[in-house]
Amino acid sequence: MNLLILGATGPTGRHLVDLALAAGDTVTALTRRPEALEAVADRVNAVAGDATSQRDVAKAMAGQDVVVSALGRSTSIRADDLFTRAATAVIGAAKEEGVDRLVWLSSFGVGDTYASASPVQKVFYSTFLRNIYANKAVSERAIRSSGLDWTLVYPTMLTTGPAKGTYLAGERLPMKGNPTISRADVADFLHRAAHGTDWIRRDAVITD
Repeated sequence: MNLLILGATGPTGRHLVDLALAAGDTVTALTRRPEALEAVADRVNAVAGDATSQRDVAKAMAGQDVVVSALGRSTSIRADDLFTRAATAVIGAAKEEGVDRLVWLSSFGVGDTYASASPVQKVFYSTFLRNIYANKAVSERAIRSSGLDWTLVYPTMLTTGPAKGTYLAGERLPMKGNPTISRADVADFLHRAAHGTDWIRRDAVITD
């Protein structure tokens, strides 16, 4: 499979790169910092560019089968319109290049998933993460109405622990307290979703 990864140099995206390479995918990564992929430079087509630029995204998207976005804001609590701008660029580029399949990493608590969050989660989402979640919600409305074969992935709180491979996935999952999932397991789900059809035009909540 020809796989374009956005956010490939981030902590979740880097796991995804390794999984895709191990699976034999042909990996292209659109990144502002191609040097960050130096360790796999001989196996990844690292394209220098900006995920919020339709021109840059279209250049990297040419010939791809699937686009997976693992874009994030790291420890920042401000979105700076990253997700809305990236969604606009990706949707436009996908239509330009004729690529239909998009797997998009979000966060549990965004949009309709907020309703099923636990009280502890709701406090965190409506305060510290309010700005980022609002921007993600707008971006996802655009993705849902894009006509693409999208999958929106909603992991609970991310950790840096190892992959367990025993995480739960469903359109809705019961929540208690503040559950977590490792970035390695999130990357595993993103990769599986990209290779399958089970989650096309569906929301996927994932947690340990």
